[in-house]
Amino acid sequence: MRNLITDVAGIKVGSAHDAKLASGVTALIFEAPATASIAISGGAPGLRDAALLEADMTVEQIDALVLSGGSAFGLDSAGGVQSALREAGRGFEVAGQLVPIVPGAILFDLANGGDKSFWREPAYWRLGRDAARRALEPGGKDFTLGSHGAGHGATLVDLKGGLGSASAKSAEGFVVGAVVAVNAVGQATIGEGPHFWAAPYERDGEFGGLGWPAALPEAALTLKMKGAAPQNTTIAIVATDAELTKAQAKRIAIMAQDGLARALRPVHAAMDGDVVFAAATGRAGQSPDVIELTRIGALAADCLARAVARAVYEATPLPFPGALPGWRQKFGR
Repeated sequence: MRNLITDVAGIKVGSAHDAKLASGVTALIFEAPATASIAISGGAPGLRDAALLEADMTVEQIDALVLSGGSAFGLDSAGGVQSALREAGRGFEVAGQLVPIVPGAILFDLANGGDKSFWREPAYWRLGRDAARRALEPGGKDFTLGSHGAGHGATLVDLKGGLGSASAKSAEGFVVGAVVAVNAVGQATIGEGPHFWAAPYERDGEFGGLGWPAALPEAALTLKMKGAAPQNTTIAIVATDAELTKAQAKRIAIMAQDGLARALRPVHAAMDGDVVFAAATGRAGQSPDVIELTRIGALAADCLARAVARAVYEATPLPFPGALPGWRQKFGR
């Protein structure tokens, strides 16, 4: 187990970023079409092709999912992923044509100090294509966390955000994983200290092994936020190798949203666009019963909470004046 979402059989991940732009894209490619759904809990989401993930929609499976920076401009990234997949001979066949099905979500990183003068070129289309091509290469099971891909330009109110991932196995042997780009309106840490809200879910010291503080600081429950503008959003994908219907994937996505609530404070606000996709590759060759489905959903939430903390723990500052510090830079660990 790599402790990455790619521990789920049938998934590959690639990332690309532009350091000058201070933004990037992460593409999750399914080796074969997968069942997926979505849960939207934030008040300001940015999405592409999300409606087709509902249970009553015709297309049953998808080829990829995309997480991107760039606010609404980042929605172009899905087109670049489509291009790479079509080049590889992938897609839903309609009238003899292959149309890759690629839903995606975006976060706002337009105020992080990078050069945003990209209006006359399809910058995010290019980043999406590059991310997908990297995922399709041999070695697409390994990818770097922190200030990479969709998390390259991400921030919290007091620390640099980033890209995180985690995985686990259920008692029945189903593998579950999460990948997240953390660009939250508030905090992932408790008060002014280094401890993560997600500490109870940590495994093997994956984000420092500090646990909870000895006593909860007096200011721990005082909300710190970037402001009233919708310039945030934490976007995530959870996945399993179980065989799921769209309706079951929807339930997993809803349950997995609890992982964001365990790791971030506040969350699901009016100025957040918090979105969780849930996908099932079916490579385990087995459908879960109701109890097993509940365990998968609970494990997905745990993995997502861990992935959020790992994203912040691994992030490094952007090289611009006034850039927010990374967790390790601020706390000297």
